[in-house]
Amino acid sequence: MAKTTKKVSKTGKNSSAGRGVKAGKTKKFVYLFGKKTDGNGTMKPLLGGKGANLAEMCRIGLPVPPGLTITTDVCTYYYANRRTYPPALRAQIEAGVSALEKQTGKNFGDLKNPLLHCLFKGG
Repeated sequence: MAKTTKKVSKTGKNSSAGRGVKAGKTKKFVYLFGKKTDGNGTMKPLLGGKGANLAEMCRIGLPVPPGLTITTDVCTYYYANRRTYPPALRAQIEAGVSALEKQTGKNFGDLKNPLLHCLFKGG
């Protein structure tokens, strides 16, 4: 049986969670769909089946309410880093919600004109 080892950074965290991130560049964890669509149907490993399909439906012009998808990389990071979230996630979600507010003319938490949302859990 072959011996396998995990690469561990100087901070003691599994380095695979930051895979594909260049120094000084923040990894993208939130993808929008709607009038502005970041993903597409080929991105199922990253966006999950629902996220990729919603993005693709937007791209081909089907009427889909705008929304955002949190990538599967967040789950990978969570379990590889002592059940914590990536530091950049909060700001990216806030930016995504702000984009949805602008697109819909509604505001998250507003009692008179609320931005309604639906959450889906994958897998």
